[in-house]
Amino acid sequence: MKTKTILLSLFTTSLFFTACKKDEVTTPTTSQSFSLLVKDLDADAAQPYKNQFTYYSFKDQKVITGSDTASNKWDIAFKGTTIIINGGPIRNGNGGAYIFQGSYSELLNIPETAQFRVDSSATSLAIPTGSGNGWYNYNSQAFVISPIPGRTLVIKTGDGKYAKMEVISYYKNAPVAPTQADPARYYTFRYFYQADGSKKMQ
Repeated sequence: MKTKTILLSLFTTSLFFTACKKDEVTTPTTSQSFSLLVKDLDADAAQPYKNQFTYYSFKDQKVITGSDTASNKWDIAFKGTTIIINGGPIRNGNGGAYIFQGSYSELLNIPETAQFRVDSSATSLAIPTGSGNGWYNYNSQAFVISPIPGRTLVIKTGDGKYAKMEVISYYKNAPVAPTQADPARYYTFRYFYQADGSKKMQ
């Protein structure tokens, strides 16, 4: 009888510690936000130009292809200097874009007054095209595209989350002083993805 009591006590103790250990291991983490630097994303750089967009997911940190380009699984897409977002009547997502007049590091919270635009048509985009209108300037003498200093793209993603993004370079290997000879249509950019759906950008 004494032996059975000891064995039962050991079994109960074992269950207690096993349960505690299991609870400790399976405690979920709450922070899923992150920052990432993307280098040389091909925005239709191949010769001859394919005239196709390259679709990208901030959350999944990868290029989106195939039938997923007709879903909300991508957030932003690139073709030459044109950037589109996954939101509006011509898209399948719930995205939008807002151009913040300030540096990437300065943007800690998306302003409550921020007005997110959507892609209404092929010629009416959330991020305007043309030199000085959206994210870049074009030097017509040097034939060089340069990101506009102090402009940060704030993106509402295809599934309704938020990210901030800064284009660093439009040329392969991100040269400090690009020239016409440098291969173009290669985006280097950094972004911060906020996974919890809030407008906190840090």
